[in-house]
Amino acid sequence: MSRKRCSRPRQITVPRLRRPSTRCTPLGACVADVYNRSVAPVLRNLLDNDVLELTLLTPEPELPPGVLDVGVAWVHSSDLLDPTPFLDQGHVLLITGTQFDAATTDAEYAGYVGRLAARRVAGLGFGTEVIRNGTPVGLRLACLEAGLPLFEVPYRTPFIAIARFAADLVAEETYARRTWALKAQRAISLAALRPNGLAATLAELSHQLGHWVALYDATGALDRVFPSTTPRHLVAGAVHSEAVALLRKGRRAGSAIVVDGETLTLQTLGRGESLRGVLAVGGASGLDDAGHQVVTSVIALAGLALEQNHELDYARSLLRAGLWHALLSGDVELARTVVRQMWGDLPREPVRVGIIAGDQRTIDTLSESLDLRVADQPGTLFYAPDGATVIVCVGRDAADLPEALADSFDVTMGVSDEAPYSQLHRAREQAAHALARAHDSGERVVAFSSIARQGMLAFLAHADAQEIGRATLAPLIRHDEVEGTALVESLRVWLEENGHIERAAARLGVHRHTMRARIGDCERVLGYDLGSFHARADLWAALLALGAPSRES
Repeated sequence: MSRKRCSRPRQITVPRLRRPSTRCTPLGACVADVYNRSVAPVLRNLLDNDVLELTLLTPEPELPPGVLDVGVAWVHSSDLLDPTPFLDQGHVLLITGTQFDAATTDAEYAGYVGRLAARRVAGLGFGTEVIRNGTPVGLRLACLEAGLPLFEVPYRTPFIAIARFAADLVAEETYARRTWALKAQRAISLAALRPNGLAATLAELSHQLGHWVALYDATGALDRVFPSTTPRHLVAGAVHSEAVALLRKGRRAGSAIVVDGETLTLQTLGRGESLRGVLAVGGASGLDDAGHQVVTSVIALAGLALEQNHELDYARSLLRAGLWHALLSGDVELARTVVRQMWGDLPREPVRVGIIAGDQRTIDTLSESLDLRVADQPGTLFYAPDGATVIVCVGRDAADLPEALADSFDVTMGVSDEAPYSQLHRAREQAAHALARAHDSGERVVAFSSIARQGMLAFLAHADAQEIGRATLAPLIRHDEVEGTALVESLRVWLEENGHIERAAARLGVHRHTMRARIGDCERVLGYDLGSFHARADLWAALLALGAPSRES
């Protein structure tokens, strides 16, 4: 409400704030300072203005820390007994005291101030010499008790001067934030044009905000963080879990969390049906509207960059697959020419071929690691997708790679013997056999050379051979189950003893006539002539494939 005066007050000129210069400055120069040091309208600004001549009645040491630096959103005047329906957080309320009289009690003052404090009003100003001289003591005590700053407004200072000064501060802040946002977006847009546009964009965002910025890939794993000195515990743990949770939603989403006193903002990148990652921004203070506006523009740029990178990676993947098939078909020179231009060179002959199997997420992560290794050590390996697996060709200078990959990524791998490029097709077949053995045995890495040392019958551990072996020995297995005999075990021991009845009987602890009768029963049940080498070899292979245990004497 307006303040009544008995005589015409003197004119007060409140100094207008000057807008900052809009001249262009070198990119990155002082822009972050604009973000962190822009003119922030706070209650202290009003109290420090000598022209307004405001007097703080609640000593600062007796108020909660930082209460004079709370942002002022607006200045409002009202002498209603309960003005809170018309107030909001950050408002400064100016009153003349018409709602109070000599009979107002301390409890009533406390109730009035309590309502303002609950509304999170930034401060209360009391205009003197309009209704009464001085500020009521009960109001001072209530404000001190509630931690609400109370200042006195002299008669010569009109309320409109305070409101105008605060409005100028708010306008100046808004202008500064918009100016900063435009400059920041310009700097970030230019950074996106650099060779490594995505990394440059995120680094520039971190610089502009004065916050750390982290990028998580589509699997939720940390991809990169700026600045590089950011403590790793800040970007792991709860932040990583939140990034994974956003990705699992399978749609565009964002969230804000507080971890160790830092306010973190997370936002997914990419289309809802094909998310490419999560961008996280963290710092000691949260982002305002201008900061969120800049982050939103970076989200669009980063999403586009990741989408383009994905398409480029897919194209490179197709190129690698095509080069692999060129190598298999014998066109080594063509493959070498393209590989040399793209990634350095092919490994020197002889090479070993490895086939890697794992889930899709692991394969994607492993491929990224192989990309980095190719860039760091060109000419040591070549890799390519091959259906649901990854093919690697390594030379002797990368002999430790298969075991290192298996340990780091928990994948299964089959590795061939050394071969020239002219025999690459045979090496691939060897790696496939070794991978099948790795799946069956539960080993991470199986070399074909280790299978070869076991002989031809080592291949009979394959699942198909087990089924054939079980079918071959089915009559004996059923006979043992029905009659309670031990024909399968007896046959195995007899074959292990090269058909020697006495030694087989001794191992089983039975009489030689009993052993001979059992072998006769085996011939009758199976319909095999166990006197022939072919029958013995066939049944021995079936026993190996079935994995029937033998019992030593």
